[in-house]
Amino acid sequence: MNNRVKEVLSIILEKFKSGDIPEAVAYSMFPVADIPSSKWSILNRILMFVSGTHDARGIRQWNRENRYVKKGSKAFYILVPHIKKIEDAETEEEREVLVGFLARAVFRYEDTQGEELDYAKIELPELPLIERAQEWGLEVKAIPGDYRYKGYYSSSKKVIALATKEECVFFHELAHCAHERIKGGLKKGEDAIQEIVAELSSQALCRLVGKSGDKYLGNSYRYIEAYAERLSITPYTACLKVMSDTEKVLNLIVKGGEKSIDLPAEKLAA
Repeated sequence: MNNRVKEVLSIILEKFKSGDIPEAVAYSMFPVADIPSSKWSILNRILMFVSGTHDARGIRQWNRENRYVKKGSKAFYILVPHIKKIEDAETEEEREVLVGFLARAVFRYEDTQGEELDYAKIELPELPLIERAQEWGLEVKAIPGDYRYKGYYSSSKKVIALATKEECVFFHELAHCAHERIKGGLKKGEDAIQEIVAELSSQALCRLVGKSGDKYLGNSYRYIEAYAERLSITPYTACLKVMSDTEKVLNLIVKGGEKSIDLPAEKLAA
């Protein structure tokens, strides 16, 4: 095993020790647009996530997209199979054999410049309540995605990543952050209670900032219903169960630690 491969594997081992692997595994499974890394192994997608990006490629791959690596940028390494062709002694035919792995240098999208990619052209609107995310030190950014998954919140990266312009998705992820601040931490993975709190909070925030949220009510109900089934309770009971935490989340987002956010007057009077 060469030194570079050992270095790559040691990064993974360190993430196990630090407890970051569950989050890295979860977000490495986030479906992305049709880009080279979508076909990578889960190990390489984990390496990409812990390197702080959602798109990484070799220099030639970037150049084909008319993007170029910025001067001084450092690569990170992924593992690729090392295949050799050998001749079968009995049949005298060549066959391919896996003899090990090689480390290949790739660069993050953030370390390149040039023509914009299609997914990077997503322009997020002026999101209501984004000042709270900024106050909490969160980066809110657009990422590639598909029709099934529209965003996530990463505690370790302090990022809200959005593959849509819909405010309700931003509110859902912001609610996760607020819930984490209240609880002092969240359970790893898709915990049913946490997801119901976030979705209920999202719908409430839509109304508090003057968005009706009606467009997403059906989806929100089905979302909550799916997680309620995991708890073997009805959606109504599930919402009652999380009402206390939801109230705390909404208060923290709207009022914050020290200052409140101005809401439409008609909503304050409601």
